[in-house]
Amino acid sequence: MEPLTIGLVGTAEMIVGTNDTAPRVGSGQIAVLATPMMINLIEEAALAAVEQLLPDGKQSLGTHLDVSHIAATPVGMRVTARAELVEIDGRKLRFTVSARDAVELISAGSHDRVIVTAQRFKTRIDAKVVA
Repeated sequence: MEPLTIGLVGTAEMIVGTNDTAPRVGSGQIAVLATPMMINLIEEAALAAVEQLLPDGKQSLGTHLDVSHIAATPVGMRVTARAELVEIDGRKLRFTVSARDAVELISAGSHDRVIVTAQRFKTRIDAKVVA
């Protein structure tokens, strides 16, 4: 994990579409950015910070997300998520995360990921399918 260093930052952007709204994903009735879609964008930002630096055969998996969703974003507005690597503990990574729309901060919190060997992880999942 040598190339990973505290302070790495990743971002991800989206423009809220009708398929990204709370009614569409079943998390509310008003056509604003759904929390699950915002969470996905935050995870994309964390991936953008570190994934390309991992050795071949390694990947990171989300293990914990603690975020607020403090403001609504209408359809058609751009949202930018940001993730900053703030802690490395062996294979465990912790990020400070946030998301903003064109007007204001809409989310803040933390996100944890763990680095795994992709093939070993796939083998474990394949074994579950057989069980």
